[in-house]
Amino acid sequence: MKIRTVFLLAYSLASLPALAQDTTQHVIPGRKNSAAQQNKPYVILISADGFRYDYPEKYNATHLLAFANEGVRAASMIPSFPSSTQPNHYAIATGLYPAHHGIVQNIFYDRDRQTYFNSSNMQNTEDATWYGGTPLWVLAEQQQLLAANFYWPGSNAPIKGIYSTYYYIHNNKIAINDRIQDVVNWLKLPAGQRPHLITFYLPWADDAGHTYGPNSPQVAAAVQLIDSTVDALTQAVATTGLNVNYIFVSDHGMSQPDTQHPLPTPAALDTSKFIISGDRMVVELIAKNPSDIQPTYQALKKEARDYDVYLRENIPAHLHRNTSDDRHNRIGDILLLPHYPNLFNIYNHKLDKGQHGYDPATVKDVHAIFYAWGPAFKTHTQIPAFPNVDIYPLVTRILGLTVTDPIDGTRELADEALK
Repeated sequence: MKIRTVFLLAYSLASLPALAQDTTQHVIPGRKNSAAQQNKPYVILISADGFRYDYPEKYNATHLLAFANEGVRAASMIPSFPSSTQPNHYAIATGLYPAHHGIVQNIFYDRDRQTYFNSSNMQNTEDATWYGGTPLWVLAEQQQLLAANFYWPGSNAPIKGIYSTYYYIHNNKIAINDRIQDVVNWLKLPAGQRPHLITFYLPWADDAGHTYGPNSPQVAAAVQLIDSTVDALTQAVATTGLNVNYIFVSDHGMSQPDTQHPLPTPAALDTSKFIISGDRMVVELIAKNPSDIQPTYQALKKEARDYDVYLRENIPAHLHRNTSDDRHNRIGDILLLPHYPNLFNIYNHKLDKGQHGYDPATVKDVHAIFYAWGPAFKTHTQIPAFPNVDIYPLVTRILGLTVTDPIDGTRELADEALK
């Protein structure tokens, strides 16, 4: 499929609402790759939002399956909890679990600021003080290796005072063929100005999955579109003559719970006494008066039938979300987790057919995908599922970057996937 055809199909599908309509490429002046960094490899990190681990086989994504066979494919990639967009894109970017990097849900309440973070609010997403950790593009720029971002969540904030050298504010007006051409243009720059790390974001599987459910023909079309786009990207990049490494991932998968019969708001919950952070798969309660925590917890425990109730201090360790993990003071005093296929609808919103956010340890459908190919990767290799925080040390090893801050990711993925 030619790039122009890819764009026309993309245009026909629903896409994310624009978070901004700034279509300008932002370029930070005065930066150059150091002489030593100019000889480093190249990595294009592609995220297909909401692309479930089994979609390529389910919907016959022939190009992606060929790339996976050529290089490394994982049984799945395990999202961080909650399996939502902002926490997981930023977990991949930082190698930290959400309670460690601070973006704990798409929408959450911060006790210290006494206000909400909302991933649809540009004032929030451009405010670097919300973000902890050192994203890959910041680490690269700190070490005089240039980076470029095309819509990766978190990349339009100057985290640690640093933007990537090249970046775009998220918008829905730039055609996919133009995005691909920009990547090619970046890689054709002189060696001193050429980015060695490029992130690239594709929204269509998540859009279609939410609206129509993961088993719909619309999701099948979105998967085909992503398959063709990745193929078009690789063909276009090949014209540069550079040997580029590709990592194809997603932030989470997609499930189809019972949206027709949401759980009622628990009778034991007095909403006047708590600030509610989250809904549907993850409900967090922040007490206005700490004295209300224990009696409400006990009452909820007695009432709970189709959901689990935890105090912040006894949230299961595998969720990396309890008191000892809460580095930014953003986790609820009480956590309600519905059992799949149940969900809450405390705000009484219209519920999409497709949902994610569940604990990946209990709902396999929210697992993400990982394929990788290129000169740094082993060939014809299958590896077991792994946590998404391991992407960070994988990329830093390929690019020869020194990890400067503690991270949660381990070297296991890099050891299994790289030559």
